[in-house]
Amino acid sequence: MNTEFMKGVVVPILTVIDGEEKIDEAGMRDQVEYVIQGGVSGILAFGSNGEFYMVEEDEMERGLKIMVDQSAGRVPVYFGIGAISTKKCCRLAQMAVKNGAAAVSVLQPMFLKPTYAELYNHFKTIAESVPETPVLLYNNPGRVGYTLSAQLVEELAHTVPNIVGMKDTSGDITQTSEFIRRTRDVEFKVFGGKDTLLYASLCHGAVGGVCTAANFMPELITDVYNKYAAGDLAGSLEAQFKLNPVRLSMDAASFPVAAKDMANLRGRKVGVPYLPTLPTPEGAAKQGFVKTMTEAGLL
Repeated sequence: MNTEFMKGVVVPILTVIDGEEKIDEAGMRDQVEYVIQGGVSGILAFGSNGEFYMVEEDEMERGLKIMVDQSAGRVPVYFGIGAISTKKCCRLAQMAVKNGAAAVSVLQPMFLKPTYAELYNHFKTIAESVPETPVLLYNNPGRVGYTLSAQLVEELAHTVPNIVGMKDTSGDITQTSEFIRRTRDVEFKVFGGKDTLLYASLCHGAVGGVCTAANFMPELITDVYNKYAAGDLAGSLEAQFKLNPVRLSMDAASFPVAAKDMANLRGRKVGVPYLPTLPTPEGAAKQGFVKTMTEAGLL
């Protein structure tokens, strides 16, 4: 199974919507074009910052078709799955493959706290529903309330042929390193999931990062990866330090609105988030966006 394309900065692309909370096709195409021109290595449709939890299945399918069509093979399009039930995850995976997704990414179930055996069976069943397609695990303990264990990831990597990588958003570089160490013998592709830890993740052997910041400052986040890949470690670290204040200022806002707020500040016209979340109001948080973005040369 070819996984050579799994590397670099993958953007969990914003879902651009209109006033009726339908995907704005023109706006979505424009955002796809912007991130590709900004140098990303891949696009993740309906990741956390793509507000997957707000989007109905038919809209997901329509949105994926738009993204695949606009990307036109220039970069791979991954499809994010965040459903709770195994059956729904399988259905979404098969829909994604049918519509041109190069790979699927599967978040551990929210709300529940499954046992080791339940999680193993969940991921294995989903992968087996699309046996010719690369599957990435997505570990996001901050949002779901529990983490995938290194032992579980190691077992899945060694026993399910098309589970070939993961995104780790734990923010714990020791855990990211363990995922890499335990699976390096099968060339398992680990992506860092924290923009502020892209450099550190690469130093531990990650193949890249799934980076929210690429939605509004792709030139900065790709600079971290490109300099690292070219062997310019000092330059890569400096690029990381340049973007970190911007990324950290996002934490003062309600998740996940800051990415759209910052994109709009840069003139991207990506619209508003799905209700009930609202754009960040005028105040200290938004002033922090403007300050850090100005200092980074983005405004």
